[in-house]
Amino acid sequence: MLGGLRVDGEARLSALLSAVLAVSRGLDLEVTLRRIVGAARELVGAEYGALGVLGVDGGLSHFVYEGIDDVTRERIGPLPTGGGVLGVVISQGEPLRLADLSVHPASVGFPVHHPPMRSFLGVPVSAQGATFGRLYLTEKRGGVGFTAEDESVVQVLAAAAGIAVGNARLFEQGVRRARWLEAITEVTSELLGGSDPGRVLFLIASRARELAGAQFTFIALADPDDGSVLEVTLCVGLAPDTVTGRRIPVVGSTAGEVFVDRTPRNVGRLRFDLGGQFGPALVLPLGDGEARAGVLCTIRSPGAARFDEEELQLVSAFADQAALALGRAQALAARRELDVLVDRERIARDLHDQVIQRLFGIGLAMQGTQHRVKVPIVATRLQQHIDDLQQVIHDIRTAIFDLHADPAQPLRLHTAVHNIVTELTADTDLRTTVRTAGPLDTVDPALTEQAQAVIREAVSNVVHHAHASELSVTVTVDTDLHITITDNGTGIPATATRSGLNNLTTRATDHHGRCTITTGPTGTTITWTAPMATTAPWA
Repeated sequence: MLGGLRVDGEARLSALLSAVLAVSRGLDLEVTLRRIVGAARELVGAEYGALGVLGVDGGLSHFVYEGIDDVTRERIGPLPTGGGVLGVVISQGEPLRLADLSVHPASVGFPVHHPPMRSFLGVPVSAQGATFGRLYLTEKRGGVGFTAEDESVVQVLAAAAGIAVGNARLFEQGVRRARWLEAITEVTSELLGGSDPGRVLFLIASRARELAGAQFTFIALADPDDGSVLEVTLCVGLAPDTVTGRRIPVVGSTAGEVFVDRTPRNVGRLRFDLGGQFGPALVLPLGDGEARAGVLCTIRSPGAARFDEEELQLVSAFADQAALALGRAQALAARRELDVLVDRERIARDLHDQVIQRLFGIGLAMQGTQHRVKVPIVATRLQQHIDDLQQVIHDIRTAIFDLHADPAQPLRLHTAVHNIVTELTADTDLRTTVRTAGPLDTVDPALTEQAQAVIREAVSNVVHHAHASELSVTVTVDTDLHITITDNGTGIPATATRSGLNNLTTRATDHHGRCTITTGPTGTTITWTAPMATTAPWA
């Protein structure tokens, strides 16, 4: 590195060696860049120094400077992007030494409030076999220009700096990949743990934002009812109402292009306006195999550097793995659901083929025995047990019916009747009987809702006011829906408030039906009837 270098005196050689050692310490890239600038200024006596990092578009994506205080920096405005004389150093790839940079043909002058700069020295910095950036030094102390020896010294420092930058970048890549693995592991664990898919999508967006160093990230999923748009379902890094719920057309948008061709894109800005000022973006497909679920967009602030190729590959790989894990988890959930359905079918079959048949046989045997019993009280008690057995068989058949029902569908009337009676009488000593007949589950949703309300109101009255020991609920369907609720309580007092019972009458009238209430000292019977919808499939 020092071969062929001629320096004036041992002191400067010692300073150069110290500078080389200084920039080689540590693996933090930002700290390393600042050390390089500081060491270069000290070596050649420059008032100002900077290191510009090349971006994917050939301009400067990052600019580290020394010698300008924060107040002046704010007054100057935006940092350089690689135009003017700085661009000459970038395009030529060779050192550039000027006594007065203002007279160079490429000079574009300085912004207002910028300190004056005349002497200039620019040297390229290479790392890992490629050009990393440029080292710029201006205003040599003493009012003189930079010398050929200054140029040689800075070139040596730039070579050492390239090695240091390469090491720091390798370390940074290792840290990023470790974070990538952690993020994938976290997403996979959440999915296999049965977490809600919405929570997992939020986790994917959050980790993608962290990996990319972005301002915010959103996920837009395909609209199942309209294939021409994507809908933003969640956003991390912005207020939820900023973009969440926005609909993005597939045609004419960056997100739509990625959704269609499944090719990640690294763009300076999105083609479709999301209602805000956003900067560079990575747009990545989300989906498992040929299935297209949507896109993931991670975006930086306006004026920020574009994402580099490594960031694109890293976040793209994360999105691919996350989508794969999501697809596998959904497949596993579907398999588990299928296993549950198969198991329910087996249980229903066993109940029907074995349990009910055995109970039915026991009931027949008990009926045969009843005819031989000569003691009336024993015959009566035996009949009660036979009735109980019939109710058990009916309940098992109801359970079999429920096992065949789709849990994702609204609760059917057949099941709802049993659930309501069980719920309201669970903490009582009431002896309940529930009977159903006819195609209850063909009752339309509106009438089903009214029927449930009627049964709930009537049974609740029995539980709280009737002082009954027995309750019977019968629901049948033919051309009408019939609900009969009977108890053996004390009847409805003439002075009782009848608001609940009046509700039953009103509900019947609203559905062109009728409600009759018969009450006395031995109990109450409520009969509620309403015509079935004319569009019923069996009518």
